[in-house]
Amino acid sequence: MTQSVLMDKYTIYSVDITKEETTFTDVDEIIAYLQEKITTHPFAKEIAVFDHLAHTQSIAEHVLDENIKAGKNLVFCFGKMLPNPKMLAVRPRSIGIADMGEHYEISFMEVPNGALQELTEEWVKSIKNK
Repeated sequence: MTQSVLMDKYTIYSVDITKEETTFTDVDEIIAYLQEKITTHPFAKEIAVFDHLAHTQSIAEHVLDENIKAGKNLVFCFGKMLPNPKMLAVRPRSIGIADMGEHYEISFMEVPNGALQELTEEWVKSIKNK
């Protein structure tokens, strides 16, 4: 897992998993796996699955990395506390899953809660299961 700063302001965690390193055969299987992680978590809640690739392709003047074969976001929330209204700005969470042909690139923004950051990293790393 690597940490990087996207556009000079967003802390992103990402991992590339070759298709030989996982039993998952497509983005939808990975999403189903992560949905199960969310469902069994004591307070996480799934919000939506967003087909970002289809959305982008539907825009006439889109910009798209031609290597992306599928790209979806699993949107969910860990929010068990709302101590002030500014917390709404950092929620919900999203894990992006891209099929890049020979590998999957999975990424998410840094989670403000350290324990939940570690948990999200564990979930993503567990996709590499061979």
